[in-house]
Amino acid sequence: MEFAFPHERIAVNMADTGALLSAVRQRLRDGQGFALATINLDHLVKLARDPGFRRVYAAQDLVCADGNPIVWLSKLARKPVSLVPGSDMVLPLANLAAREQAPVALMGSTDEALAAAAAVLQERVGGLRIAACIAPPMGFDPTGPEARRILLDLQASGTRLTFIALGAPKQEAFAAFGREVTPGMGFASIGAGLDFLAGR
Repeated sequence: MEFAFPHERIAVNMADTGALLSAVRQRLRDGQGFALATINLDHLVKLARDPGFRRVYAAQDLVCADGNPIVWLSKLARKPVSLVPGSDMVLPLANLAAREQAPVALMGSTDEALAAAAAVLQERVGGLRIAACIAPPMGFDPTGPEARRILLDLQASGTRLTFIALGAPKQEAFAAFGREVTPGMGFASIGAGLDFLAGR
């Protein structure tokens, strides 16, 4: 299913959870980076208004439906996709990363929330290695010098998959920037997923 905008077409190319996990598994095994975005109604509104956000979204490799309006639109277009909320994908992706021996990083929110989310993940996901937890400062520029430094630090830590909880459009912009700076790394934009996991 595709959404057409001026100069860009955004495709929802992951039809369901199984397809997403299969694609991520293959990319981890191949040492190939990726950026995962979960499109919702708020994103559609931003995409219609913001050419910069459209460019960032077009750079995402894997896009799934995060919200029933997207699922309903896909059915109307006769190209149905299933609901795959980003916040619900944290544990399945973490389990996959553990099985593939791929260290993960948590980025966004606050130091306290990240610590709580990390504790929950390590309790629920056997063998998971969390290589880094990073809470960027207020006013963080997702494509600036600090973002580049964070990406290089993540690469040096051995991180293979970074869960980004910065909210749209910052998380998608950081993921797209990461695809340029650290092309072998995976990025999953998950909104409030880490806060949910931390019980906040």
